[in-house]
Amino acid sequence: MMTNHGPAEVHSPGDAAARQTGAHVGLQRSGSIRSNGRAFVKNAILTKVALQDLAAIAEFLEPVVLRERMSLQEPKRAPDYVYFIESGLVSLRIVAAGAILETAVIGHRGAVGASFLVGGHLPTHQSIVIFPGSAHRIRVEDLRCVMHDHPEIRDQLAGYVQALNMHCAHTALCGVRHDREKRIACWICLAGDAVQSQVLPVTHDYLASVLGLRRAGVTETLMRFEEQSLIRKMRGLLQIDQRKCLEQRACSCYKLISESYAAAEAITSLRGLL
Repeated sequence: MMTNHGPAEVHSPGDAAARQTGAHVGLQRSGSIRSNGRAFVKNAILTKVALQDLAAIAEFLEPVVLRERMSLQEPKRAPDYVYFIESGLVSLRIVAAGAILETAVIGHRGAVGASFLVGGHLPTHQSIVIFPGSAHRIRVEDLRCVMHDHPEIRDQLAGYVQALNMHCAHTALCGVRHDREKRIACWICLAGDAVQSQVLPVTHDYLASVLGLRRAGVTETLMRFEEQSLIRKMRGLLQIDQRKCLEQRACSCYKLISESYAAAEAITSLRGLL
């Protein structure tokens, strides 16, 4: 079910300092990656790439500051860049008739725009930054050339895209089959994994909007989680206190989605050893 709120009405608290920095900071080539290997790479896809492949792609990578509400990808438009997310969180969503439906969240394990390169189809989703952070971006044409010379990079991206497709598919199933409490617990756990943090700058309004739920229902569920000491709510923040217990409250989609990302990373890591 889609919400009745348009993209402009979706709010998530941001980092004021990050917003003031500007869209892009220091677009010089990533010499730190070339000279220090993996020392400054946090993106899970890049960390799994062999050093010689990382050196090849690093020639074209540019560091980018991700500001809240910054658009990285628009539907029906060929992307100019692929963004390897280092920190922060990106919402992958479908937008139609002023309504939105979030199908996945992308953090340090992922790359925005990778599906276009691997699948060859124009994106149907919009990608919007919801938690400020950073990324390394590369022009699509440059990455296409690098993948031609270094097919292992394409394998890494293909494994990730397969897991992302699984994420999107289970999100659709989740919205139809699972109850509010399970869906909210699942989203919190997936977002926590994506940003590697137990503290999430997320509001009741945002959760209601992207999950297609009534705000009152979201508030009721979060209050129940807090009463059970699973989480703590602060102004504009949500802290996970009992992660394992919260996972147990989540629907089966959480485990399936997490396992699909872990499997993709394990397979590509094994390829790198062969």
